[in-house]
Order: sequence, then structure tokens, then C-alpha cells
Amino acid sequence: MTPELFTALVAFAFVTVMTPGPNNFLLMASGANFGFRRTLPHMAGVGLGFPAMCFCVGLGVMRLFDLWPPAYGILTVLSVAYMLYLAWKIANAAPPEADRTDTAEAAGRKGTPLSFLQAAAFQWVNPKAWSMALSAITLYAPGKSLGAVVWVVGAYVACSMVSTTSWTVVGTALRRFLQDPRRLRLFNWTMAGLLVASLIPVILN
Repeated sequence: MTPELFTALVAFAFVTVMTPGPNNFLLMASGANFGFRRTLPHMAGVGLGFPAMCFCVGLGVMRLFDLWPPAYGILTVLSVAYMLYLAWKIANAAPPEADRTDTAEAAGRKGTPLSFLQAAAFQWVNPKAWSMALSAITLYAPGKSLGAVVWVVGAYVACSMVSTTSWTVVGTALRRFLQDPRRLRLFNWTMAGLLVASLIPVILN
């Protein structure tokens, strides 16, 4: 890979991971609700899970859809269902004050951030992640050689560290403003709405 092509790859990777999407909405919501430290496993799951997905795509995992076309429809249904479930969890997350009470209602609503494995597995049902992985491999590793795929993976590992940290920090910075339960509830509903809105292109297709 030439220096010019690698520069273009890094720019492509940076733009695709920094722009709004399901991963970034979830990280921002997690930072606002749970803080930076508790969101670290979620950040690591995204930062390493998506490059791992790119690696698998580069090695030809997409051929499975050619061999069994219904798999794409099944993946789409699972993607929509799981993201709607995550949107519901965000919308109904308990405010910090409720987390500290002992009431049955608060206990039932108390949320937890995504774990490393949950965040990594989410990449496989994230429509934007599929689009990014396919585009990156097609543009920058068209021959799907191991070396080219590794360069793509490396670029995404580096850029994902920046993006996951940035979006979580933004969410964390909002925590003081969102100490009012009404503001936090409005924020969570907004994040849930944005997550659902990101499904519109998938549903229309």
C-alpha cells in the first residue's frame, strides 16, 4: 500500500467512524448515563469489534450471503429488532437519582452499559458497520490480500480509538447538565429517536 493510498484510507476511516451512527449514539448515551469509566468496556468492544469485523469481511465472510441469499434478510430483521430493543433501553434508562434509590420501580428500570462482548457483537447487526466494512474493503483492499486487509484493520483500530473516546467524552460532559431527571429523560428519548432514525435507510431498502 502506497503512502498516498494509506493517507486516503485513514481519512476515509476517520470520517466514517466519527460521523453520527448507531455506535456513536450509543456511546454518547452511555457516557451521559453511566460516565466514562463504566463505558470503557463498551468503547473497547466498538474499537476492536468493528476492525475484527472488517478483517472477517476482508477474508470473504460476505460469500456466505452469496451461498445462502436468505441470510441477508435474516440479518436485516435481526438488526432492526436488536436496535429497536437498544433504543427502548436507552429511552427507559433510569436517571442517576433513581439508580440510588431502593424502590422496586427504580430497581426494575436501572440500566447497565454494554459489555465488551455485547458491543463487539453489536457490530454484526449494525447496518452502518456493514456498509463501512464493505466500502473500506472494496476501495482499499479490492484484491483482499492479507496485507491490504491488515492495513484497513489497523487504520480502523487507530481511528476508532479517537472516535469512541470523543463521543463518550461528549456524553460524559453532559452529565452535569443532565442531572435534572427531566433533561436526562429528554436526552435519552432523543438518543433513542436518533437510533431508530438511523434504521430508516435499512427499512426502505
